Amino acid sequence: QVQLVESGGGLVQDGGSLRLSCAASGRTLSTYVMGWFRQAPGKEREFVAASWGGDNTAYADSVKGRFTISRDSAKNTVLLQMRSLKPEDTAVYYCAAGRPNTVVVQAATYVAWGQGTQVTVSS
Repeated sequence: QVQLVESGGGLVQDGGSLRLSCAASGRTLSTYVMGWFRQAPGKEREFVAASWGGDNTAYADSVKGRFTISRDSAKNTVLLQMRSLKPEDTAVYYCAAGRPNTVVVQAATYVAWGQGTQVTVSS
């Protein structure tokens, strides 16, 4: 089973940028669907972005054009570059790994999760 560890969260001002990393061990990520989700206090976990099958990506409408998901195969890592951050992006961000039959926007279909990293955007 793959193990995932996120890093890169922190406090940033409105309009700032952060880059989150998700390092994997135990398995190579090349065959996995990789997703980023987030959960704000009092809200359900929501889809942010996903990468699968080489160049395929998907984004939530709320982050499209501001966030970019990518992979660093040499480091077995998935990245989430976040730009033009807004206070409503404040949440705990989780990376997740799924098998090829994963429904990328559905958290329940992923098989492994990291512990999460806090992102706080101040206004």
